[in-house]
Amino acid sequence: MRCIEIASFTNGGTLSMVERPIPKARDQEVLIRVAAAGVNRPDIVQRQGLYPAPKGASDLPGLEVAGEVIDIGEQVGKWQVGDQVCALLPGGGYAEYATAHQDTCLPVPPSLSLLEAATLPETYFTVWDNLFRRAGLQAGETVLIHGGSSGIGTTAIQLAKTFGAKVFITAGSPEKCDRCRQLGADLAINYRTENFSETVKRETDGMGANVILDMVGGDYIQKNIKAAAFGGRIVSIAFLHGSKVNVDLMPVMLKQLILTGSTMRTRPIEDKAAIAQDLVTQVWPLFSRQVIKPVMAKTFPLENATDAHRLMESSQHVGKIVLTI
Repeated sequence: MRCIEIASFTNGGTLSMVERPIPKARDQEVLIRVAAAGVNRPDIVQRQGLYPAPKGASDLPGLEVAGEVIDIGEQVGKWQVGDQVCALLPGGGYAEYATAHQDTCLPVPPSLSLLEAATLPETYFTVWDNLFRRAGLQAGETVLIHGGSSGIGTTAIQLAKTFGAKVFITAGSPEKCDRCRQLGADLAINYRTENFSETVKRETDGMGANVILDMVGGDYIQKNIKAAAFGGRIVSIAFLHGSKVNVDLMPVMLKQLILTGSTMRTRPIEDKAAIAQDLVTQVWPLFSRQVIKPVMAKTFPLENATDAHRLMESSQHVGKIVLTI
């Protein structure tokens, strides 16, 4: 099969098209003929040598795919050859074929193409787990979503709005703010021209945001604490501005805040299976009703994965970037 491997970690890393044997489906795995693979920020970090694949996982980048099941392991009972699935992977998605655990595969919603389905697993697993399971976002609460125009952000806006939250986002241009409002954001804050913590406090009559989803870190950490409401929950899922900062924790104590965070890739399969079940029962029906929709920025052929990474690093896109096979 053709696949994209990380040829070197020097100078930010290099991607290269190579040929490798088609992987074999182990006991509880399915083998997928990949139609499309989502590109995610962790792929960039892995290319840079800062996010190695978990033990036993493929060293190829790629955390989500969509395609057709062409073989199943001996203990697979959920899927059959010929099923169309989208799947969350620990690695190996940038390839013509990939294996996935049966419990991290999801049916392709009938209203979506395989190309659109490839945008779903990584972002929907992440957003559902962090906003609703970890932070406990409730209808009527205010959520602040940083990086509103990203794949995570566009997903979080739609889910939070659908489940009754008031949605504030940050983005880096008027155009991105407009797109986020079109997706349902109640307030879009241009972080280049506004102090988001002051804006959030002003727009909530001094109360602040009940939940904050942060992928930035760095100087945002103290600003998040300031922007949070009493009893607020701040969830970190990435640290684009760094994870080591000087922080005054006194407001955390006085406002009884919860600071938490998670990664998805190394989670036990039981955790991922529980999230997958939530998605199938509570989120997937929303696609058929056209309440939510994938937001796709651009597609690239597999061999142009380097160009896809360049676009992601430029942050000029809105929504998901996809590799087509």
